[in-house]
Amino acid sequence: MRLSRRLVLAAALAPLVLSAAVPSARAAEPTSILNASYDIARELFEAINAKFEPSYKAKTGKEIKVNQSHAGTSKQARSIVEGLEADVVTFNQITDIQFLVDKGFVAKDWQTRLPNAASPWYSFPAFLVRAGNPKNVKNWDDLVRDDVKLVFPNPKTSGNGRYTYIAAYAFALEKFNGDEAKADAFAKKLLSNVVVFDTGGRGATTSFVEREQGDVLITFEAEVISAKDAYKEKNFQVVVPPVSLLAEFPVAVVDKVVDKRGSRQVATDYLTWLYSTEGQTIAAQANNRVVDKAVAEQFKAKFAPVRLVKVEDVFGSWDKLQKAHFVSDGKLDQLFVGK
Repeated sequence: MRLSRRLVLAAALAPLVLSAAVPSARAAEPTSILNASYDIARELFEAINAKFEPSYKAKTGKEIKVNQSHAGTSKQARSIVEGLEADVVTFNQITDIQFLVDKGFVAKDWQTRLPNAASPWYSFPAFLVRAGNPKNVKNWDDLVRDDVKLVFPNPKTSGNGRYTYIAAYAFALEKFNGDEAKADAFAKKLLSNVVVFDTGGRGATTSFVEREQGDVLITFEAEVISAKDAYKEKNFQVVVPPVSLLAEFPVAVVDKVVDKRGSRQVATDYLTWLYSTEGQTIAAQANNRVVDKAVAEQFKAKFAPVRLVKVEDVFGSWDKLQKAHFVSDGKLDQLFVGK
């Protein structure tokens, strides 16, 4: 009788033991991860993933699939807080990762975990103009003329658009020797010259190159060069202004998600691979300026000279910039009236 009861008890407990073990095993062996990235990076990460996945299998013997999600990075950050289970983020502005830090999704020391403050490549706002550059656009001054109409993504929804706004404001501060009132007027005129504010960078490119809106597209240099190459028949011209704003592309593991899924190692391996010679080469081929000196030297002929200023040098810090310009009723809201 006692033996029979023990057998019944053991049989009853067995499914519980097995069910407890299964999630642990699954968490330790993820077969996919999700990369939440910026809007215009679809093709870049398709190329990266096509090389990383077989490289990871050769190294570990395990299959891995890197899934992609693309949108404005501010939208991506909010989606993660609302439940999007992204294992890694590859964004285009630090403030959106800081938002995830503040919400407890990313560790505070994320910038110390990878080289170059966790930014594997960089770019800056540049201009794409129509064949022959009929408006003779050369610098930021030209973008506030009455006869020049602009296309760039909405700085309220797009990191890409924010960089354009910040770069223009930084240019004006330098031009007017720090006079904020004049910089405000410059930025307000720039915003008023925009004929369409798409929510993201790729939408802005489509509006300019396919819908033929505006005289100048302002977007990251990588996208400007790519658009020129993709539409050779339209004879677009790339204009790199003498000065622009450094746009870093920060990456981070989403700690809260990887700890839940057991994907920390593969997520870390993925971001680390972006700094490899192969990863850097793919990024440079996609017209990004990379941090690996040897790879950068190999591709230097394709990039025009430019003087890049940093947010920290002009505005003190990203935090100060955020509080002054991008909070509700901040400087951007004041200058964006009617848009």
